[in-house]
Amino acid sequence: MDKIAPNLTGVPETMLWTLHNRAGEALREDGLLHDPKLVEIYRALDYDYEASFGEARPSHASRAVVFDNELRAFLNAHPDGVIVNLGEGLETHRFRIADSGEALWITVDLPESIAIRERFIEPDERHRHVALSALDRRWFDEVPPGRAVFITAQGLFMYLPPEETASLLRDMAQRFPKARLLFDHVPRWLSKATLKGRRLTPNFTIPPMPWGIDRSEIEPTLRSWAATETVESFDYRFYRGWRGLLFGWLSRFAFWRERMPAITRVTFG
Repeated sequence: MDKIAPNLTGVPETMLWTLHNRAGEALREDGLLHDPKLVEIYRALDYDYEASFGEARPSHASRAVVFDNELRAFLNAHPDGVIVNLGEGLETHRFRIADSGEALWITVDLPESIAIRERFIEPDERHRHVALSALDRRWFDEVPPGRAVFITAQGLFMYLPPEETASLLRDMAQRFPKARLLFDHVPRWLSKATLKGRRLTPNFTIPPMPWGIDRSEIEPTLRSWAATETVESFDYRFYRGWRGLLFGWLSRFAFWRERMPAITRVTFG
């Protein structure tokens, strides 16, 4: 079978970075993820992952585990709920999470990202693909009224100007009261480093991340942006090897925890 050239650049290319790191765990016998669909996609793309991103690391698989657990809890409480994944790329949550057959999954992503996704994952009545920017509010109309809503933004908001993220959150809170939002964020120092051109490897420069925010700023910032009922932040988990030991040790100290990437769950008011 001929491999598929993804031909992605800029922010859309980061979906291959996260795919590489998730696949690194899915291919291990003791990996964090069991995901044959992920491995199928990973092997089918004509792309030199290690040349661009280096050795696979468990960071994005660790993030995916947190998102998986949150989505499972949501579906246990709301079997007919609606899950909206913003900027989903080649993420494969729906293949790792069993649902009752009543839930609706909606992927919102740029047209070029949806085109690659649909080479491997076909939409259907319960799994819709919407080829729009997450900032294009037309996707709001895809969400049926009267059902519980869970919105994810995995690896997305850091690539948007903060004022655009603020506006989107405000509009989502107004349109989907009581909905949950789960997203990850990077600290200020990392945001600044990417604006200067931070190289992951000699062949890949991380796209600029205009929005960086430190841990203590998250709750007051989000409450100033949108009507929120709860704001809870938590750490990445399940790191492996010496990085895991170092990360775990540093996270015990408030100074370093303040300056580490984290994940936040919001319930809109």
